[in-house]
Amino acid sequence: MYSLKEIFERVQVIFEHERFIFDPKELYEPIDYTLRLGGKRLRPALLLTVNQMMGGDIRQAEGAALGIETFHNFTLLHDDIMDKSPLRRGKPTVWTQWNANTAILSGDTMYAMAWRYFLRTDHPNLRGILNCFNETAIEVCEGQQYDMNFESSTDVTLDRYIMMICKKTAVLLAGAMKIGAMYAGCRDTDLEHIYNCGINMGLAFQIQDDLLDSYGNQATFGKPIGQDIRDNKKTYMILKALELSPSSDRETIKAIYDNPHHNEKSVSEVINLYDRLCVKDSAEKEVARLMNAAETELHEIKASDVMKQPLIDMIDMLIGRKR
Repeated sequence: MYSLKEIFERVQVIFEHERFIFDPKELYEPIDYTLRLGGKRLRPALLLTVNQMMGGDIRQAEGAALGIETFHNFTLLHDDIMDKSPLRRGKPTVWTQWNANTAILSGDTMYAMAWRYFLRTDHPNLRGILNCFNETAIEVCEGQQYDMNFESSTDVTLDRYIMMICKKTAVLLAGAMKIGAMYAGCRDTDLEHIYNCGINMGLAFQIQDDLLDSYGNQATFGKPIGQDIRDNKKTYMILKALELSPSSDRETIKAIYDNPHHNEKSVSEVINLYDRLCVKDSAEKEVARLMNAAETELHEIKASDVMKQPLIDMIDMLIGRKR
């Protein structure tokens, strides 16, 4: 049995041994650049962790692990163009390093490559696995569209924001976990608990990402602190601030946040607002609540405590919790 650390190491080896550059190099070099930037590689690690937990042979699921991470990075390539993001994981984004047209085409190729990785290993339920992947991919795209819609909307509620991040972020973590379980031949009842566990983990992960945008360390976060504020993005932080603020303050908050010409002073003003309304504390409590909900789902899964341990360790790692 692999520990969580060993699973992450195995994922690293899988990507180190995979070839990503072919001809024409102009198409594949950005793909190689993206997939070798590293990142957390949470999704393939989750896929293999759950596959092992449910008694699978993780060697049979390695193609799917490559596929899910390649798909995830495809979405990041296109997201960075839409958001005009200069950095990803502390490095220049593909569209700034090359150009937007190259990033679009390389991203399209990565989506096709993801399917090819899934097809690398046969499985009795490959149709069901690919259907799960496809439905997950569609929901991620729906989430991205909602995210873009929210940029120009003035009436986004916290509930609608949670719906959006569920599609854009949480379903991919949950889908990776479900696919890992499907490779192990998992029964439907356990698949539901595994998926729900992943949804709660994914929501917590995104809310923590929102929190880190204002309170993180740029060196470890990989993006400029306050970038969501500069981009006027609707996040858990600003929507919670509006929810917590007295009605008399809401127009002032909106005026500060919707300023199209943010500078460091206005970013500081918004973060000071979060401090005054204890938004950081609210976000941390919501992350903890969601992670506890994930653990409740995990408890219902029919697997031994020993086999569940790497996934428990993953939950702890995501929020920096010590037991």
